[in-house]
Amino acid sequence: MATQAKYAHLLPPSWKHVVQDWLREDCPAFDWGGYVVGDAFRTATLWCKQEGVLAGVPFVDAIFEQLQCDVRWLFEEGRYLTASDNVDDVAYGTVKIAVAQVSGPVRNLLLGERVALNTLARCSGIATASRDLLDASRAAGFEGIVAGTRKTTPGFRLVEKYGMIVGGVDAHRYDLSSMVMLKDNHVWSTGSITSAVTTARRAAGFSIRIDVEVPSYREAREAICAGADVVMLDNMAGDELVQTAQRLKEELGKDYHFLLESSGGITLANLSTGQRLHPSVDTAY
Repeated sequence: MATQAKYAHLLPPSWKHVVQDWLREDCPAFDWGGYVVGDAFRTATLWCKQEGVLAGVPFVDAIFEQLQCDVRWLFEEGRYLTASDNVDDVAYGTVKIAVAQVSGPVRNLLLGERVALNTLARCSGIATASRDLLDASRAAGFEGIVAGTRKTTPGFRLVEKYGMIVGGVDAHRYDLSSMVMLKDNHVWSTGSITSAVTTARRAAGFSIRIDVEVPSYREAREAICAGADVVMLDNMAGDELVQTAQRLKEELGKDYHFLLESSGGITLANLSTGQRLHPSVDTAY
């Protein structure tokens, strides 16, 4: 019988060392509050006070594992929590959902509390924003891939990319080594798109995709003919995006294999009005 896939299985075993850094940053010297409360065994409840996707479970587990505390989750990771999951005694329309119970020495619970909450809130927020954007794109009729970017917080990329995946969007490239991304400065430095793509292919080989950022149809065509696997139509909107994407697919689609991306200025507002994306675009982020 096949085991159920869990998001936590994506994470490499080497990442847990950062938990010590998180805890060390939050308590670099004396723990005055821990001295006050001591080692009495307590159980704390982790509350969700806003609707959204629950994400970041393995990071919270690792934080409290480091502090010899046990975590019991009340919902599966990836669940979109809503007001209907409220506890019975909450009034006035506020959201208050018990998502986990953490048990252990009270000073350890308090040592891990803020680190765990900050990590869980950020990861869940990214997952929620990702899910909302994905749902809006589907409602607008876009059937392509919605992907994230490398514009992540230094030192916190693993958590943020993880949140994207739990939210249901493609994490795109993880770092500079994951895919060749040629932007305007790469092209400027090498003299042309063709030169940049040729040089990149010589080093990267056949197994690594080359993605080229372009501002116009002319440069997009050059990138595709040079052998780019993905072409990013950067900051194109409305009719320009639609016409460029259609023209490239019609003129080059039979002879070249490539994906088209749309990047820049994509928001929930213009997704819902159908102004930003088009079926000819394979990826948006």
